[in-house]
Amino acid sequence: MSEAEKKDFDPKTKSTLKIVFVTLFLDLVGFSIIFPMFPALAKYYLEVDSQNIFLRFIFDGINTLLNSSNASDFSPIVLFGGALGALYSLLQFIAAPIWGGISDKIGRKKSLTISVAGLALSYLLWVFSGSFTLLIIARFVGGIMGGNISIASAVVADITTEKTRSKGMAYIGIAFALGFIIGPAIGGILALFNPLDYFSGIESSGVNPFSAPAFFAFVLSAINLVMIYKNLPETNPVIIDSKEGDLGPSLRSSNILKLFKPLPNKEVNLTNLGYFLFISAFSGMEFTLTFLAVERLNYTPLQNGYMFIFIGLVLAMVQGGFIRRKANDIGEKKVALMGIVFTIPGLIIIGYAKSSFALYGGLFFLAVGSAMIIPCLTALVSIFSPKEIQGHALGIFRSLGALGRVFGPIFASLVYWKYGSTYPYVVGAIFLIIPLIVIYSIKDNREI
Repeated sequence: MSEAEKKDFDPKTKSTLKIVFVTLFLDLVGFSIIFPMFPALAKYYLEVDSQNIFLRFIFDGINTLLNSSNASDFSPIVLFGGALGALYSLLQFIAAPIWGGISDKIGRKKSLTISVAGLALSYLLWVFSGSFTLLIIARFVGGIMGGNISIASAVVADITTEKTRSKGMAYIGIAFALGFIIGPAIGGILALFNPLDYFSGIESSGVNPFSAPAFFAFVLSAINLVMIYKNLPETNPVIIDSKEGDLGPSLRSSNILKLFKPLPNKEVNLTNLGYFLFISAFSGMEFTLTFLAVERLNYTPLQNGYMFIFIGLVLAMVQGGFIRRKANDIGEKKVALMGIVFTIPGLIIIGYAKSSFALYGGLFFLAVGSAMIIPCLTALVSIFSPKEIQGHALGIFRSLGALGRVFGPIFASLVYWKYGSTYPYVVGAIFLIIPLIVIYSIKDNREI
């Protein structure tokens, strides 16, 4: 077989990749629908459920933090969205390796079916979340059941070779980018439709002003569930070859902490560490970007939305073009290093940007850099991991990314409001030298 043939997908692989792509796209659209609504959600629940114990805990904690740091201009309403996002990311940190391990044991299709069904349930709870407590429960269920990305990554690892791994992982990146473009846009539009204005007597059932986007997310998950059940083949080679699928006792431990112990392969652990460090810096930028745009350039919410659309389009183009076609030829490690080199000037440019032209120039570098790094590091973890633990290894990888999305925004927002808008970006750029060194130290035997 020629090298060109090895790097292409057969019809069955292409079909499975399309299913995975659509699955993740629908999942990310549903997940990101809530993003534009965080400030409005906060105002709504403060009006209708102001004495809720969970709501008071969040806002009292925010106010204590702000008072201690003398950040009088800081908006608690904005931080509310960060608190809900951090809750979701923290839950995904716990859940991702568990779902990856489950998919190794019972199969990718069954695991993905259960995960999507759980997400559908979380969105249905959101439809009737007239109280803040039920909203928290809905986010909790969604975070715990959100194993789609680690399972989908394992599916791609199952059906690709080392030569086509990065190309396959690029499909996941493209689904991510497009989902994050369309989801917030749909959420913003559907948030304009308040069912309480059209249907009387439904408020007692918990229907609220945000039930329309919640219901849309539920419908997407229901469609996703049917599509997976009908069309997705089982890809786990252990399950296919042996119905037992025995992984040994170490990966079936009931102790959750053992799921996060270092894996036997040093290169996998280094890749995971590099990914965690990168996501910590990158997510800090994501969280503070809209604040910077409003403070310096007086951006409206719509203009902030345009920024993320621009980022998503660049991500999709780079991953769909350069990464999908060239990453394996150049080497995933080298492309990931190139990505960090692109990201560093992007952070610095944004940190000192005084115009929209400079801001978008920095965003271009950031988007190109992240488009190179994430799919290539995902491919490296998969390539370095034995097939029996693909789901477990990729689950830990995604889990550490979720943990980075907990720490990164907290650190960046504190630096922003304590020292000013430039500092989190300059600090982030300097910090990226650490993952650059970590990824450079990875030994890829294919390059020898």
